[in-house]
Amino acid sequence: MNPLADVHKLLARAESVLERLEAVLPPAPPAPDWRATAFRWRKRAGRGHLQAVLHPHAIRTDDLVAIDEQKRAIDLNTRQFIAGLPANNVLLTGSRGTGKSSLVKAMLAKYAAKGLRLIEVDKGDLIDLPDIAEQVAGRRERYIVFCDDLTFDAGEPGYKALKVMLDGTVAAAGSNVLIYATSNRRHLLPEYMSENLETKHLGDEVHPGESVEEKISLSERFGLWISFYPFSQDDYLAAVASWLESFGVVHAKSAREAESRKRDALQFALQRGSRSGRVAWQFAKSHAGAAALKKKTGG
Repeated sequence: MNPLADVHKLLARAESVLERLEAVLPPAPPAPDWRATAFRWRKRAGRGHLQAVLHPHAIRTDDLVAIDEQKRAIDLNTRQFIAGLPANNVLLTGSRGTGKSSLVKAMLAKYAAKGLRLIEVDKGDLIDLPDIAEQVAGRRERYIVFCDDLTFDAGEPGYKALKVMLDGTVAAAGSNVLIYATSNRRHLLPEYMSENLETKHLGDEVHPGESVEEKISLSERFGLWISFYPFSQDDYLAAVASWLESFGVVHAKSAREAESRKRDALQFALQRGSRSGRVAWQFAKSHAGAAALKKKTGG
């Protein structure tokens, strides 16, 4: 018996086992490209990583009309954040297509040069919020973790993860991380008629039941609520004019042309059953493209 030879055989077998394990294990996630200004949180074989967005959606705040108060509120909070001053997590709620997510993206376009960064996270990946905060901890940039169109069903794991992150834990998010979320629901969870039966009346006071209180408690953890409202016809037409200008469409040369353009814009909105900034943007794209094609082809 040769003890040394047995050791060598054992080591060779162990090395062979390790090589086979390496072949089946998922590769290590790529290191973040910290030169980027925007990222998406992506999963590969259960392991998350920050994927750089090569061409972030550049939106100017001036392109967004009829939401001046909302722009002022989020701009002030964001400026406090990038200055290293106290700032709040933000919940933007209200009517669809009124500029909630566009306003968040506009903050990145406006303040990326001052160190602001954006990390887009899908609702299903909110359980990874502590990992995301850990990856950017200690960096000098300021990171907005952005979750768009956020709603939950009861019992979803992301609900508790977000609640914990907003409330703070023993391992709280660093001072260089804030959460900005958009939702059509102010309380982020579906509300049911049966929950009203839990309401109690104590004298002249009304006390919601525990189910309602639980739903309200998540949105209350956002320090800043910004509400968006349906566009009036004038708001919609102002948005159309703004987007047409951004697409390089010249002003109407006559009152007749202006009236025709207005009529087309209103008809476009009527077909979609909505007057909003998004519909205005869609109409402007369609109108600008058709005008450019007509000029190019002479048709």
